[in-house]
Amino acid sequence: MKRAPPALAEVAAVAQRLAVLLAAGVAPASAWRHVADATPSPVPAAVAAGDAVDSAILSASATLPPLEAGGWRGLAACWAVATDSGTPLAPSLRDYAASLRSLAQAQREVQVALAGPVATARMVMALPLVGVLFGLVLGFNTIAILFTTLPGLLCLIVGGGLMLAASRWNARMVRAAQPKDASPGLEFDLMAIAVAGGGSIGQARAALESAVVRFDLAAHPERVDPVLDLSRRAGVPAAELLRSEAHEARRLARADAQEKAATLAVRLMLPLGLCVLPAFMVLGVLPLMISVIMTTISGF
Repeated sequence: MKRAPPALAEVAAVAQRLAVLLAAGVAPASAWRHVADATPSPVPAAVAAGDAVDSAILSASATLPPLEAGGWRGLAACWAVATDSGTPLAPSLRDYAASLRSLAQAQREVQVALAGPVATARMVMALPLVGVLFGLVLGFNTIAILFTTLPGLLCLIVGGGLMLAASRWNARMVRAAQPKDASPGLEFDLMAIAVAGGGSIGQARAALESAVVRFDLAAHPERVDPVLDLSRRAGVPAAELLRSEAHEARRLARADAQEKAATLAVRLMLPLGLCVLPAFMVLGVLPLMISVIMTTISGF
């Protein structure tokens, strides 16, 4: 079955389309209406309805999954900071779209890396059922043993508990391997947008801190301080240094996602060895042995 594209890819597409339309001279309100017509997400439609961009995005994205909602909040923050600082919107949105596309690509790579191990884990989860069916094929009523005898009920409880633990363990590890931050390095992007407007560093820093709080972003404003200090000491514009740091943060986030996916491929074997295989013994082998013993005893 074909996988759906990562949700962040849709946010990136919206940001890119807005950037192209705005660069072509389309008014912001008209640009949002055009994008809303071509996007299934409810967020552009909420903005096109006439509300303020930032508040409309916050309201419409409140019910979305956390990672997707974080992508939309980051877009709202870029829009708000660019508007308040007088920075052209099109380049700001284009840079943000590039950031989201990088993370969306990392999500795709994680999905590809996990496809094999996850499929293997799901197949192995069927082993206990295979054991029960194998007993039936051999002529032993293992299902009756499991549900009508005390030893069988104990096997059913223990085996069911092991399978439940394995399922939850697998799901928790897969969730932990997924990216959590919708826009790594966003603090550098927002600061670059703010300083590009021509205001002072203090005003830009205040705009960054305000956006982080207002849009509940997973960003760390204090990380921009070393970059600003380097810019001041070297006597070079801060915007390019900040964008470079944002790019590096996205590269590190992508590498971290790939490392987690590779590690998970090995760690998924732990539930197999510690839960699924013992469950196979408890649900498939022990009832068979109990049935053999009971059949032998009844033959005397």
